[in-house]
Amino acid sequence: MTNREKAKDILYSQGFTCVFTDGENTYTSTRRGVSPLLYRYDSGVNYSGWSAADKVIGRGAAFMYILLGIKDIYVKVISQPALQLLESHNIQVEYDRLVPAIRNRDNTGFCPIESCVRDVADSDLDGALARIRKRTAQLAQGK
Repeated sequence: MTNREKAKDILYSQGFTCVFTDGENTYTSTRRGVSPLLYRYDSGVNYSGWSAADKVIGRGAAFMYILLGIKDIYVKVISQPALQLLESHNIQVEYDRLVPAIRNRDNTGFCPIESCVRDVADSDLDGALARIRKRTAQLAQGK
């Protein structure tokens, strides 16, 4: 079983929202959105070469996975812009469903995190991170 298959199996069998594994170590989360990815990024752990599994990836989450150094990922639902971004950074992606864009949780519009990085260049990782941090802070304040 590959590390990506292991991450996928853990994602489904144990009800997590995202899973990271290098084969020996595994980190999981039940938190939604990009918050578990920001947490992992801020932890200082080097995830270069790890595999991941996630339920939903939009362009904002794709930027985070690139920043984390993930080498391959399984995702249940991914947006077209996120898939293109990950592939442009040579991250192998297995997915179940490809959609034009990720909708917000109320299904009344688009995901605020995907929207905030819509026009960020694929190579501007620092710019994307700054926008993601700013938008998550606004969302936490109810804005």
